[in-house]
Amino acid sequence: MSRRSGILEFAILGLLRESPMHGYELRKRLNTSLGVFRAFSYGTLYPCLKTLVANGWLIEESGNTPEDALTATLAGRRAKIVYRLTAEGKEHFEELLSQTGPDAYEDEHFAARFAFFGQTSRDVRMRVLEGRRSRLEERLEKMRASLARTRERLDDYTLELQRHGMESVEREVRWLNELIESERAGRDLKGPVPDGTARQDSTSGESGGLPRLGGATPGPDPSDETTT
Repeated sequence: MSRRSGILEFAILGLLRESPMHGYELRKRLNTSLGVFRAFSYGTLYPCLKTLVANGWLIEESGNTPEDALTATLAGRRAKIVYRLTAEGKEHFEELLSQTGPDAYEDEHFAARFAFFGQTSRDVRMRVLEGRRSRLEERLEKMRASLARTRERLDDYTLELQRHGMESVEREVRWLNELIESERAGRDLKGPVPDGTARQDSTSGESGGLPRLGGATPGPDPSDETTT
């Protein structure tokens, strides 16, 4: 399974943990609530859903009344399918949620993990945030070293582009410092919750602890070449 597919499976399980959804609604939530997935298409989503069903983590249910199902059949349309998380799927998601390995610090995976911080225990949130900060500090050090070596050979526009990239990383490090400080202080989330971040108690630990994000995004907005 590719890293990208793994992130999508994680996000699907997390959204369905909140409530059952049919495919269109799920895709809309992935696109609007979890911006990292905005380029995913139906051609990517449905094979992933089928895999999750085959693994026993989801079940498919008819989302229509018997009358609606009959009408759909007579009209030659497929009956609407609703996907529901199974007990095994919930257990698997909670296992994924507790993982704090290096993948959790990467751009795309961190964005997905952060979207479900409301369902994550505080100690896990701290490890992920600190790991992400360390990863970005290493990146920033390499960027500065590279700029120092090549500054004299760059034209003004290329130099400005590199400065812009460094400033973006520096902003995220400052944002992570605020989050970590707030988690350590045990403060509750203030202000509006970002889309896709559930404000609810975690089944495995304390909830809250995040400062107001002010519209900041946790990482770059990666795109995907998959289209229909």
